[in-house]
Amino acid sequence: MARCGAGLCCCCCCGERESRTPEELTILGETHEEEDEILPRKDYESLDYDRCINDPYLEILESMDNKKAQRYEAVKWVLVFAIGVCTGLVGLFVDFFVRLFTQLKFQVVQSSVEECTEKGCLALSLLELLGFNLTFVFLASLLVLIQPVAAGSGIPEIKCYLNGVKVPGVVRLRTVVCKATGVLFSVAGGLFVGKEGPMIHSGAVVGAGLPQFQSISLRKIQFNFPYFRSDRDKRDFVSAGAAAGVAAAFGAPIGGTLFSLEEGSSFWNQGLTWKVLFCSMAATFTLNFFRSGIQFGSWGSFQLPGLLNFGEFKCSESDKKCHLWTAVDLGFFILMGIVGGLLGATFNCLNKRLAKYRMRNVHPKPKLVRVLESLLVSLTTTVLVFVASMVLGECRQMSSSRHSGNDTLSLQDISEDVNSSIKTFFCPNETYNDMATLFFNPQESAILQLFHQDGTFSPVTLSLFFLLYFLLSCWTYGISVPSGLFVPSLLCGAAFGRLVANLLKSYIGLDHIYSGTFALIGAAAFLGGVVRMTISLTVILIESTNEITYGLPIMITLMVAKWTGDFFNKGIYDIHVNLRGVPLLEWETEVEMDKLRASDIMEPNLTYVYPHTRIQSLVSILRTTVHHAFPVVTENRGNEREFMKGNQLISNNIKFKKSSILTRAGEQRKRSQSMKSYPSSELRNMCDEHIATEEPPEKEDLLQQMLERRYTPYPSLYPDQSPSEEWTMEERFRPLTFHGLILRSQLVTLLDRGVCYSESQSSASQPRLSHAEMSEDYPRYPDIHDLDLTLLNPRMIVDVTPYMNPSPFTVSPNTHVSQVFNLFRTMGLRHLPVVNAVGEVVGIITRHNLTHEFLQARLRQHYQTI
Repeated sequence: MARCGAGLCCCCCCGERESRTPEELTILGETHEEEDEILPRKDYESLDYDRCINDPYLEILESMDNKKAQRYEAVKWVLVFAIGVCTGLVGLFVDFFVRLFTQLKFQVVQSSVEECTEKGCLALSLLELLGFNLTFVFLASLLVLIQPVAAGSGIPEIKCYLNGVKVPGVVRLRTVVCKATGVLFSVAGGLFVGKEGPMIHSGAVVGAGLPQFQSISLRKIQFNFPYFRSDRDKRDFVSAGAAAGVAAAFGAPIGGTLFSLEEGSSFWNQGLTWKVLFCSMAATFTLNFFRSGIQFGSWGSFQLPGLLNFGEFKCSESDKKCHLWTAVDLGFFILMGIVGGLLGATFNCLNKRLAKYRMRNVHPKPKLVRVLESLLVSLTTTVLVFVASMVLGECRQMSSSRHSGNDTLSLQDISEDVNSSIKTFFCPNETYNDMATLFFNPQESAILQLFHQDGTFSPVTLSLFFLLYFLLSCWTYGISVPSGLFVPSLLCGAAFGRLVANLLKSYIGLDHIYSGTFALIGAAAFLGGVVRMTISLTVILIESTNEITYGLPIMITLMVAKWTGDFFNKGIYDIHVNLRGVPLLEWETEVEMDKLRASDIMEPNLTYVYPHTRIQSLVSILRTTVHHAFPVVTENRGNEREFMKGNQLISNNIKFKKSSILTRAGEQRKRSQSMKSYPSSELRNMCDEHIATEEPPEKEDLLQQMLERRYTPYPSLYPDQSPSEEWTMEERFRPLTFHGLILRSQLVTLLDRGVCYSESQSSASQPRLSHAEMSEDYPRYPDIHDLDLTLLNPRMIVDVTPYMNPSPFTVSPNTHVSQVFNLFRTMGLRHLPVVNAVGEVVGIITRHNLTHEFLQARLRQHYQTI
């Protein structure tokens, strides 16, 4: 893998490459062998969820009273509601055009098949179907070429974002346009993909962009809305948008809230729970209102809560012995959960191998190859579906409607939908082609057939359908088109459950079991085996069926499927996260990791800044490193001799800094070399420098100096006093007193706006920036390489103390890894300084120091040391 570059965002403080051991380089993803697992990359930027409590932020708090706080909170609720409404409208757009294009395609092809059955021109019907499907898939692939991150379901990317990792382009306006438009072409093109998964991604993009009132794609449209311009607020809105996407897809607002909690956000509170639930409700009822009015002309009846509606499960009134499920059936459900976990693990294993093959052989080639791959999958899928429907289908007897006139409107609609989607290809009157009924219908209609059709499906048909759908959906997930996995998994699992029900009826004699229940449990088992979700998926399925009595069997089935699948591999989304090399943090570490301490995993080679630093040094630091945060430190030269008298302190300092003896000298050389191209200090600078000719006396009382510099909270030390190779051992181990943490974005903003003062002035004369000015360029702050350095005087000084975070979370070097991990994960941190007992910063911990691979490597080193 490529090492950290200046153009790539690196979210950890890494040292020199030559200072790494080969094992560390391998673990950190800088080198790897083809056959090894793909390791976490270091070019993924993290999110700053923890607030920076600096002077500009405190000024806002001081000006904030109860009324302002209430207005601020009210604006949040309005934006959350707007996110839900917009997400529902996106779902309406996707559903309307998918339904339109699919109906057009099937009407044309079905009429052609009926005519060609007598005339013997079925090849023409196949060509018509190929024409529709290849055109739609081609358009979907082109949209992915415009925005590559729009490929797939988007759930792995959103899961990473909510975990604290910023995936480039994942929440851009162009992404949601390509995603929503591309998925309707993918589904209408006959690929075995669903539109429900991309709805989660679309909702997250709406949540990220709407509260910002700006977009890179629409730069000319600018609104003066300086609020919610931080990673913390943006990530909360993304959580609400992702939950709204789930709610719109399945009509499950509670399930959407739990999905955002279970699969994504690492930091959660009660206020966020209410906002996410409110957003999910808004999305559900917006989509429900418009779909009910457009499809049935019944505005305000709220009959269609989501894009996928399972309908209500109800036994036929003619069968008095029928029950939806009994206690005896739980045994079969557990066995189905085991089989579903095995099938899901097999699916994930095959898809992982396919994804690795694509990464090595397809992605490095020209982009046209990805389009050709998508067209090949579409061609193969279309031909197999057409041939299987025409050749392998069996004619089955139709059954009369099982619903009486007293049924509710929704039950009548489900019954009508089931009966109208029956296909009679090549079958005489009163019979239907079971294979064509499953293949020549939208996937939602096929699921309803398996859930509610009283007529039987042949075991051979169900077996062949399951096998084809399993293999083709596994091949399809990962190609360069927007694609969801929920609906294909549900349909594949429903066929498996219906097959189990048929076998129980035919060979065991259980005539009174309800086939729809087994189809639902089969769908839950297979989907759980693939995605490994538990509580959120349970609630989603319960809300989709409107049947609380299914709660226990669904929960048991999902848990068994997850446990079985976890024995072999991870869930499909976690696999794709790992393949991308995203440093995702799990909920907790393994028990044996507590053998490690913070000093074992921290990065000791630090790049630091002083409270008062020259511009030439700041520019050098920013140009020669890719770190996103820098400890603000001072060297206590006045107390140096007293410090060196304490042997215990010296040994403690050496223990954590011995590995970086030459780092400071090397860093100084690197900075000096980078300054050779720096413009002359004689050029005009942005700061209004008031020249003062008076020089302070060389010898002055120390107390008098302190009184004159009482406005300066920290000693004014400059980078020309940095360590050199000629220093003695004691000088090299001079203590670095920790005062705070300053972000790269903050330093670049200060340089861009000319916040500095001259040597002849006090830091009080330095211009002050407000919180709104500091966050004006969010989320894309200017790059140091884009600044016009000719406008900066390298001898000017920047006082960073008002803008640094003076009280970040810190840990002791002896803190156990589990405590470090829990603090980092639950508080949504990005950098965690390690400070010893005397206030020295001895290292820093970032996300990459807490990944499973890095901890495993450190644990192996720990065992070797023992």
